[in-house]
Amino acid sequence: MKVWSSLLMALGGVAFLFAVLSFLMQLLSGPVLLWNELVWSIGNLVVGLALMGSALFSNLDAFRERMQTGEARRAGKYGSSAVLTAALGIAFLGLLAFLSTRYHTHWDWTSAEAHSLSGQTHSLLAGLESDLVVVGVYSPMAAVPAKELLERYSFVSEKVKVEWLDPERQPGRLRQLEIEPERLREGLLHVTIGEESVEVRELTEEALTQAIVKLTRRDQKKVYFVVGHNERPTEGDGAEEATGFAFAAEALTNENYEVGTILLATTGKVPADADVVVVAGPTRPFLDLEHQALRAYAEQGGALLILLDPRANTDVAPMLAEWGVTVGEDVVVDLVGGMVGTPTTPFAKDYGPHPITDELRGYTVYEFARSLTVAAEAAGAFQSLVRTGADSWAEVDFARLEQAGEVGFDPEDTRGPVTMAVAGTLSLAGADAAEGGAPADPARIVVVGDADFASNQLIGAYVNRDFFVNSLNWLLGDVESISIRPKTGVASRLQLTTEDFLDLRYVSLFVLPEMVAVLGVVAWWRRRRAPGR
Repeated sequence: MKVWSSLLMALGGVAFLFAVLSFLMQLLSGPVLLWNELVWSIGNLVVGLALMGSALFSNLDAFRERMQTGEARRAGKYGSSAVLTAALGIAFLGLLAFLSTRYHTHWDWTSAEAHSLSGQTHSLLAGLESDLVVVGVYSPMAAVPAKELLERYSFVSEKVKVEWLDPERQPGRLRQLEIEPERLREGLLHVTIGEESVEVRELTEEALTQAIVKLTRRDQKKVYFVVGHNERPTEGDGAEEATGFAFAAEALTNENYEVGTILLATTGKVPADADVVVVAGPTRPFLDLEHQALRAYAEQGGALLILLDPRANTDVAPMLAEWGVTVGEDVVVDLVGGMVGTPTTPFAKDYGPHPITDELRGYTVYEFARSLTVAAEAAGAFQSLVRTGADSWAEVDFARLEQAGEVGFDPEDTRGPVTMAVAGTLSLAGADAAEGGAPADPARIVVVGDADFASNQLIGAYVNRDFFVNSLNWLLGDVESISIRPKTGVASRLQLTTEDFLDLRYVSLFVLPEMVAVLGVVAWWRRRRAPGR
C-alpha cells in the first residue's frame, strides 16, 4: 500500500483539519449547537484518524503486489460492468416509455407545488354529487393555458366535463349560455353544477376552486368580527394596512361565508344569525355588558375565535381562565426555530392531533406571540394546536427585551415546547339548564396567542391562511371543508429559520470546502503518479 499511503495520509489530514476547525467554530458561535454539526465534526475526526492510521500501519508491500498482478482482471471486470449497466439503463428507459403510453401520471417538483391541485380542490372534486360542466370560451390560440388548468381537474374526477367554445364560430352557443360577446375580452370559463352557474375570468386554481365552492355550498354562514376595542379592522381605515385583516376577511368570503362586524356595546348581545364571533387582537377593556354578551353566546353553544397579542391592554383573559385556558404574560422566544435575527418571530410545525391541523404540512409563522396553558381540569376539553420547538421558551422579562434588545432563558421563564394555540368544546351551564330546560350545544372555542399570523402581512406566508380558515371551518362545523387551499402564484423565495441558516452556514464554510479539498488531494495524487513523474 505504499502507493496509497500518501493519498490516505493527505485525506486523513484534510478530515482531521476540518474536524478541528468545525469544533472551534461551534465553541465560538455561542450557546446554539446543532446535533447534525456535531455528528459531522465527530465523523470527520474519526475518519481522519482512521485514514492516517491506515497509512502508517498497513502492509504496504503486500498491497503493491496485488495491485501489479490484478490490473488486467480489474479492467475486464469494470468494463463488463459498464456494458451491463448501460444495457440495463436502456432497457429500463424503454420500459418506462412503454408504460407511459398505457398509464398517465405526473410529478410536480416545484418548491410550492405550483402545478398540482391543492387538498381543498381534491376534496371538492371528490365530493361532487353531480357533473361539473366547464365551458372554456376562448379562441383556439388563447385556450392553451385554460386547457393546461382544466386537464388537472379532469385527471382528478370523472365528473368534470370540459367543453370548448370558439366565440367567433359558435355565436349561437354564446347566446344559449347568456354570455354577451362584449363581456368576453380575453375569454372566460363558464362553470355549471345543476341549474346554477358562475363565470370565471381569472385562469388560476384559486379562482376556479372558489367558484366550485360557491356552487356547492348552498347555505351562507355568518362570521362577525367584534369592533370597538381597537381590534384588527376588516374594513375601513387600516384594513388594507400590514396589520389589518382585509385579506383574512377576503379569505372567508372566498369560502362563501358572509363577513360582518358587531359593536356589542350597542346591541347588548350577539346577533341570532351569528355562526362564529371573532375577537381579533383587542387592546382595550370590554364593558361588563359586552362580557355578558360573549358569555351568554358561549353558553348557548356559540363558536368563538379569540386572538390575543402579548401585553394587550384588554380583559378577555379572565373569561378564558374561567373556561380553563390561561393566557401567559410573556412573549415566545425561539433562537433556533425563529426568523434569522428575530427570535420573537417563531416558526412552528409541531401540530397537535385535531381536525384544524391534521392537514397542515408546512410551517406557520407568528410575530410577537404569547403562550397558552390549559388547566388540568380542562385538559379533556381543550387540545393544543400549535407548539414551538424544544429550544424555545416563554420570556417574561419584557423590560430587558424592549430596552436592551436581549433575550435569555431565566428560571422564571417557561421552557419550550410552548403552546401558542388551543381549541376545544365546552358545555357551559346557561339559563336554560338552570331552569331545567334543554341543554345547549357545547361551545366551540379556538384561542391563539397572536393576531399577527392572520394579518395582511403574514396570512399569505407558509400555511398561515390554511390554519386561519381551517379554524373558522371547524368552528362553523364545516369539517369537510378543512383542507389545504390553492396557493396564489408568487416568486420563489428562500426564507430561513435560525436552524436553517446555521445549517447553510456550516455547509458553506465546511462541507463544500472540505469536498473541494478532497478533490484537490485526489487530483494531486493522480498527477503525482502519472507516467513520467
